[in-house]
Amino acid sequence: MKLFWSKRVVVSLLLGCAVALPVMANGLDRPNILFIFADDWGWGDLGCHGHPYVKTPNIDRLAEEGTDFQRFTVASGVCSPSRTAVVTGHFPARHNIDGHFAWVPSNAKRNMPDWLALDAPFLPRMLKEGGYATAHYGKWHLSNNMIPDSPAPGEYGYDHFGAFNCSGEQMPWHEDAENAIAFMEKSREAGKPFFINVWMHEPHTPHHTVPKYRWRFPELEEADNIYASILSHADDRVGEMLDALDRLGLADNTLVIFSSDNGPARASAETKPELLYDSATGSGFGRGASKGITGGRKGYKASLFEGGIGVPFLVRWPGKVAEGKVDDMSLISAVDLLPTFCEIAGVDLPKGYQPDGVSQVKTLLGEMVPVRAKPLFWKYPSRWPGSDSKPDHWVSFAVVDQTWKLVSNDDHGYVELYDIANDPYEQTDLKEQQPETVAQLLKKLKSWRKTLPAGPTGDVFSALRD
Repeated sequence: MKLFWSKRVVVSLLLGCAVALPVMANGLDRPNILFIFADDWGWGDLGCHGHPYVKTPNIDRLAEEGTDFQRFTVASGVCSPSRTAVVTGHFPARHNIDGHFAWVPSNAKRNMPDWLALDAPFLPRMLKEGGYATAHYGKWHLSNNMIPDSPAPGEYGYDHFGAFNCSGEQMPWHEDAENAIAFMEKSREAGKPFFINVWMHEPHTPHHTVPKYRWRFPELEEADNIYASILSHADDRVGEMLDALDRLGLADNTLVIFSSDNGPARASAETKPELLYDSATGSGFGRGASKGITGGRKGYKASLFEGGIGVPFLVRWPGKVAEGKVDDMSLISAVDLLPTFCEIAGVDLPKGYQPDGVSQVKTLLGEMVPVRAKPLFWKYPSRWPGSDSKPDHWVSFAVVDQTWKLVSNDDHGYVELYDIANDPYEQTDLKEQQPETVAQLLKKLKSWRKTLPAGPTGDVFSALRD
């Protein structure tokens, strides 16, 4: 595991906020932020969301002690662009990141860079320059371990990291929680607030099983047993981090969020859970054991319907975020996280930087916002027409504006329109009843497409391209 410590940077802090947040007298008074981002964890893959056999008592604790925001969406149906949106506050298409980072020939074929540009706006760097101790543990995938000359996570503004799906040494996938706890302890001792990304491997393939967790579900068939066991293992590690916050006396001053980068992966046909090997994390079971569910939402991973982009979003911040509350109205996006976290931390956004999202601090503190004032856009290269095995995976573009969501194939020859505020399961296509709304949203979508780059530029290409 690699260690990166940077020079101390002294900056002025934003002391006045739009809502009544505490004025920080010293480092320990400023709120810590622990952002837990799972990989392919479906909306329905939680005990508190009614899963029939998966047990997640520690993650459920966040819902009991905080608020369950049930209308949160990520900015892509797959990993790398979804993560790009979190750290940049931008729609990933602005960086030409439309799919997952793979090896160089695949990136080149898909008109993608080989990594997220080092000079891109980056949330941890902003918080670090604002006085926070910053760390990242777990999956990276803003490049790929098959690209050895890609920048390591520490070059993006982290004081400390341990990661996989990146260049260099691969941290064992299960060491995320223990590293995060050690960083909490160091930050507390140093008197600095911390921002920690814990980007968990589960439940992405390969599914790495441990006998202890498989024994917890003896009644289940093999594939379901594997799936339940890996989620239970991840849930235990979440519990270890929550217990550490309690032990260190930091829980009351720490914002904890649990979410996922996209909806659950599913095999297109019934498949046996066979072993496969991944160069970043090792051997485990394949997609035959991917049994994630979406809580009734349409589509799965790689879809721009809600099953692919609607994911869990549980928020705990004692004394500020309401306990035991369900917010099933507020339309929150992953591109909102950067401005939200910066406002919570009392950190100014860089001069000239314009996020695609908006700060949702007021929403976290209890103000429901069912109407989306700032449009959201998605881009993903989907097959048209959709296949029989994946009928909900044909959408290449989508836009949400106010209460409406329009989905479109690549050439906009076919669209569907949903009142997403009142129809989150996307059951009733209203395009015939609302032709003017369709025309307005198509115009906005086409205008947004014109702002996107034709291809990647800058220092984002591996020497392997030569």
